[in-house]
Amino acid sequence: MKLELLVIHCTATPEGRVVTPADIKKWHLSPIPQGRGWKQVGYSDMILLNGDLVNLVPYDENDEVEKWEITNGAVGINGRARHIVYVGGMDVLNQNAKDTRTERQLTTMIGYIYRTVALHPDIKIAGHNQFAPKACPSFDVPQWLDLIGLEPKNIYAKHFINT
Repeated sequence: MKLELLVIHCTATPEGRVVTPADIKKWHLSPIPQGRGWKQVGYSDMILLNGDLVNLVPYDENDEVEKWEITNGAVGINGRARHIVYVGGMDVLNQNAKDTRTERQLTTMIGYIYRTVALHPDIKIAGHNQFAPKACPSFDVPQWLDLIGLEPKNIYAKHFINT
């Protein structure tokens, strides 16, 4: 299918807690009840607390989402989306959603988004919460994208109801 969306996620872990690619793989791929029992992780890429970008599922950079590139980020759109996750998204007590992106994570995320748009000029950027009743990624993605100057044509403006 044609790549149409880049969806931003958070790990929904406490502010400052280190989460590794191995953690994501364990959480997603381990059999139930230890994990979700999926055959593929939920994200293509991951932004660590220090801002490092880690690829979780290799993909080419063309406009097609090949079967081997599909990740399990959001039900109903995975065949036409790529998913990126940042570590964090909850307050330090892990009780409330919170935008915990560090300066380095923000810098990496902005660069990632602009590079993605340069490679895929028609792509729309969205938050997971625009497709499901969740707090993830713990910030208003369309509002933030507007704030960083992304072109309106690349901002997915619909919200969960009737997407």
